[in-house]
Amino acid sequence: MIALVVFRLAAYVRSHRVHQALLPIIITLSIVYASRAPRGSEAAALTDGAVLIIPFLAWAARSLLDTEPDEQRAISATAVGGRGRETAAGLLAALVACGAFATLALGCGLALGLSAAPPPGVSVAGVVVHALAALTGVALGALTSRAVVPSPAFSIMGLVGGFLVMLVLSVSPAYWLTVPVAAWMKAAAADRLVAELPGLSAISLAWCLVGLGVYGYLRRTRP
Repeated sequence: MIALVVFRLAAYVRSHRVHQALLPIIITLSIVYASRAPRGSEAAALTDGAVLIIPFLAWAARSLLDTEPDEQRAISATAVGGRGRETAAGLLAALVACGAFATLALGCGLALGLSAAPPPGVSVAGVVVHALAALTGVALGALTSRAVVPSPAFSIMGLVGGFLVMLVLSVSPAYWLTVPVAAWMKAAAADRLVAELPGLSAISLAWCLVGLGVYGYLRRTRP
């Protein structure tokens, strides 16, 4: 299965689809970190960067999962011993790609976006929110990939609409109904991110796992 993960990552890079996510991520980070955040605003700056790249991470996951034609995915499933392993390999490859983009974003934030080194707790929180952003991108991208939404138009609308719904719900009292990305930003702006991160992380992780579970269930009968 690891060989299939490497194969899919290599195909994603060779097809130049990687640039579809890389370029907008770089542009977004250039805007977010155009001026260094003042001392005391490190958590807010890092969290804003993590949230704003989520749609591009979802695009990256969707593109990677859609790189192979359906016939090739069927061959891959046979080669690795079943559709379940093939699905898992695709998700793992998407997570590696999104993790690399999220690491780039975190590195840019720490190196270019802050006036002072953040406290250890804020640094850890920054790592966690970027990891959650990567996982959220994988879940959203998988649920809007070709295997789930065959129409490219509806797939794109679903990706953008899904992120917007996530934002709207997460600013409401019902923020627990989705990945509470706006709640991450609100907590960071109020300097409460470190204290509230365990609860927010649990909600975020739960919804990402639900999304990945739904994708895995749907892929049982879809190429």
